[in-house]
Amino acid sequence: MLGNLTLTSVIIIIIVILISMTIHEVMHAYVGLKLGDDTAAEQGRISLNPLSHIDPFMTVLLPIITIVLFGAPILAAKPVPFNPDRVKFDEFGGALIALAGPLSNLVLAVIGAVAAKFIFAGAFVGEFISAFITINVALFVFNLIPIPPLDGSRVLYAFAPDPIRRVMEQLEPIGLFIIFGLILLGGFGGIISNLNDMVLRLLP
Repeated sequence: MLGNLTLTSVIIIIIVILISMTIHEVMHAYVGLKLGDDTAAEQGRISLNPLSHIDPFMTVLLPIITIVLFGAPILAAKPVPFNPDRVKFDEFGGALIALAGPLSNLVLAVIGAVAAKFIFAGAFVGEFISAFITINVALFVFNLIPIPPLDGSRVLYAFAPDPIRRVMEQLEPIGLFIIFGLILLGGFGGIISNLNDMVLRLLP
């Protein structure tokens, strides 16, 4: 999948991921603060400096491993902490914090789609905008998958009955391995790709 990329394309992808990931994490922290929990803010997570959100394993080593195994990068930023006892609206507040990240990526994708219609772009800018839209849609879709520790699991947890909550709590330590396993089976990646295409078609 990555074998045909030029150096310019790789640089564009890295820049877009850093921008998109940073805004995603900032929005988690910002919404947490607005809902009464300053845990993330005190740890410097309301920052547009990407270094504040990079995790050595999840952001650096994991994409290298998944490129080797799957031919495509899977990565995550340093988790944004929050104290559920300090968040307004209990589990629903937690769900709002979780939703803030993926929704920020959807908004960025919409902004990119609008920009693509009104900006006369050369080859570099055109490639950048295209990557910006595609990567943000992918982050939106992937993070809403309801498997721990992805954001979608926190949203599901807020509305799920107790038996499902207990199952999700048990899955938390092995959630990433479940995701890898589903990707290896093949069909999971196809579902994500179809969802990405659906969202892309809905953009202005």
